[in-house]
Amino acid sequence: MATIKTTAPAKINLTLHVTGQRADGYHLLDSLVVFAEVGDVISATRAVDMRLTVTGHFAEGVPLDGSNLVLKAAEALRRERGVTMGAHLHLEKNLPHAAGIGGGSSDAAATLKLLAELWDVEPLAHDDPAVLALGADVPVCLRAPTPCRMAGIGEELSDFTALPRAALVLVNPNVEVPTPEAFRGLTQKTNPAMGELPVGVTLNGFTDWLHEQRNDLHKPAAAVATEIDKALTMMRQQRAVLWAGMSGSGATCVAVVKDMGAARQVARMIQIREQSWWVVPTPLLS
Repeated sequence: MATIKTTAPAKINLTLHVTGQRADGYHLLDSLVVFAEVGDVISATRAVDMRLTVTGHFAEGVPLDGSNLVLKAAEALRRERGVTMGAHLHLEKNLPHAAGIGGGSSDAAATLKLLAELWDVEPLAHDDPAVLALGADVPVCLRAPTPCRMAGIGEELSDFTALPRAALVLVNPNVEVPTPEAFRGLTQKTNPAMGELPVGVTLNGFTDWLHEQRNDLHKPAAAVATEIDKALTMMRQQRAVLWAGMSGSGATCVAVVKDMGAARQVARMIQIREQSWWVVPTPLLS
């Protein structure tokens, strides 16, 4: 049988403002989310049962049972669309774990789109309750590769379609920061929202705007993993870096540069100094 595959791109929070907390404990966010070309790869083949295999540099520790978001997404689509057939799914795990770049959520979103094609059923919309039930980042990942402003608990999405062309350098200092731990470290949970991005902004104007925004999880994440600030210092020392910050709940840091030539140069300089770190130059998707 034919196998189809897709990439689950890394989700990057260029800003992450925590604006409040609901009575049920969910935090309210205001975030600019973009996607990188690098990502996990998911393939699927029709079958009578559901099965998941995993390979790749970060395959170790990935669960193969129903706790995996790939299989949760598959079962959600089967349930919502009344599908009776199964699929053999394979995940090539290229993104680090607990890294603040939405690896599991992007995998789930990519699985939903891939299996809708494989099973020839209508895809689930990003605002479908079954999608949000998979996790707060899954709806925005369903919109990939379109940059989005994400608000609420992840369900309020609006497109950012006029970002300037740029490239990114992703750096993970080989540490994990569990998202709940970063949120527990927040001392202030009601903060100002993200500022409005000027229309038709240049790359320099965009990075100037980024310097005025925040990631409210940076401080608590850096308290868990001091390597975050080390990575950011190294990135900001590179002349080609226009802006650098932490993505999501960490520990992956991201630098914005003008093009892939600059991204490769910055990545090479950091990788030489820290050979055990995960360092990837990648285009910014839009």
